[in-house]
Amino acid sequence: MISDQQPGPAAEYTRRLTAQQALARRLARLERQISISRLGVFLAGAVVAFLAIDRHAFSLWWIAAPVAVFLGLVLFHERVITQRRRADRAVTFYERGLARIDDRWTGTGESGERFLDPSHPYADDLDLFGRGSLFELLCTARTRAGEDTLAAWLRGPASPDLIRSRQLAVSELQPRLDLREDLAVLGIDVRAGLDPDALVSWAKAIPTPAPPTIRAGAAMLVSLLMLTAVGWLAGLTGPQPIVVVLAAELVVGVGMRRRVVRVMHTVQRPGRDLRLLAQLLARLEAERFSSPHLAHLRATLDTDGRPPSIQIARLHRLIHLLDARQNQFFAPLAALLLWTSQLALAVDAWHAANGPSVIRWLATVGEIEALGAFASYAYEHPGDPFPEIVETSPTFDGEALGHPFLPAERCIRNDVCLGLDLRLLVVSGSNMSGKSTLLRTVGTNTVLALAGAPVRARRLRVSPLAVGASIRLNDSLQAGTSRFYAEITRLRQLMDLASGPLPLLFLLDEILHGTNSHDRGIGAAAVVRGFIERGAIGLVTTHDLALAHIVDMLNGHAINVHFEDHLEDGKMIFDYCMRPGVVEKSNAVALMRAVGLDV
Repeated sequence: MISDQQPGPAAEYTRRLTAQQALARRLARLERQISISRLGVFLAGAVVAFLAIDRHAFSLWWIAAPVAVFLGLVLFHERVITQRRRADRAVTFYERGLARIDDRWTGTGESGERFLDPSHPYADDLDLFGRGSLFELLCTARTRAGEDTLAAWLRGPASPDLIRSRQLAVSELQPRLDLREDLAVLGIDVRAGLDPDALVSWAKAIPTPAPPTIRAGAAMLVSLLMLTAVGWLAGLTGPQPIVVVLAAELVVGVGMRRRVVRVMHTVQRPGRDLRLLAQLLARLEAERFSSPHLAHLRATLDTDGRPPSIQIARLHRLIHLLDARQNQFFAPLAALLLWTSQLALAVDAWHAANGPSVIRWLATVGEIEALGAFASYAYEHPGDPFPEIVETSPTFDGEALGHPFLPAERCIRNDVCLGLDLRLLVVSGSNMSGKSTLLRTVGTNTVLALAGAPVRARRLRVSPLAVGASIRLNDSLQAGTSRFYAEITRLRQLMDLASGPLPLLFLLDEILHGTNSHDRGIGAAAVVRGFIERGAIGLVTTHDLALAHIVDMLNGHAINVHFEDHLEDGKMIFDYCMRPGVVEKSNAVALMRAVGLDV
């Protein structure tokens, strides 16, 4: 069932999905009809051939008609298949969009598991990557470059100016649904067929171009060969000039053999990859952007004032001509014309001139896809605003904050305000009352804000912050480390971050709960005080109400807040609303009894 919570995007997606499904069915029927027609034309051609050859009923030239029709049907069939596949991919694009709107997106997109890094200061704690992750919710990119760019943006904050420029770019892309659809559909072929690592390696291995004199000399030798051949055939000269020119061509060919072999062995795969990339680039070339960031990205595509699709088409022509040497009838003439050597020189010249551009083209496609991912999120969640990026540091001032993973009807929102005066919230509460979710809500919205994306809030003001979390840490048999050791190692990592150039936003869940209460109280107070002294802001959750006294040690820079619950008909009821002060009761015994334990 399609959610009516956001009728605009849901209705548009549904309309487009219905149209693409109808188109896909129509093309599938046409595809079957063409297949039947091809079979019929083939059989008719066989009958014509039999009557013309065996029975001499009419001229053999009559076979040309069914052959021409058959070839035409083959070409038309390929075109229809391409169009049908595109419609199928568009169907998938809109089905996934509706799944995101309806909160059915888990397991339907790219999970980004290859970006998992246990040593990252918040990626695992905030569910950035993996099944049901923030990356899966956001990622509409269909190329490796787009996925890499999006992952990099989520793993670290951008500068304030860059964040603002991304926001303007996302706002411009938000209504351009046709462009986002085309990039997604075309990107599937690029992802399936393009090896970005191999292409980048080839682009970086820029050859030393042959001196212009060598290219000019090769062309001159071919011209001399033609002139001497004409002179000999006209009786103006003997064969000696031809022999001299052929000998010179042989010397040049042998001297260039190593370069020619290298070009022939290295250019085929990059050439094919670039042809796939050219489809995406040509689509982007057709767009005109007004936001400075997108206009700059579009301008960086051109090389020497020429768009990349034209540059790539030139390389493709060179490769096609280079392959012509394999024709057994043309091969002797190709040898006389120094065909392979001259084209190898031209390919090397293209590589030298455009190699750096190839890397830039990939990066630009990746960045526009990442911006498109944010634009899709903004389009599908029109109630999520862009945050205000402020220079007063540290600042996190959020009103009606919610977690983007939670459906709207179940998402209880809370206000969180931290800054120069109030630096710490000590959050107490019973099990399952919402403490950890609050940490993840603050952290996830900070990550979105500092990447340039909309946030799940009514309003958010935030300054550039380094995010660090200790929420989901586990022991490791392989590494021989306990959960407590993993936590204190993370705390040491966060303390180093707090000493860095950006203020730290720390999110600590059940701090040091792996040790006894005495050591826990001493350690927790020292760690939190160390963060505050380094200019950090953050939240700490705890079951241990003795840790609530930490606020008394921080001279008004900290307050206690809590979540409540109550037992109703043997069932725990939570409202997930944050309140001031320390929680006054625990539900642990009630929960144990609720599951049948005799306590």
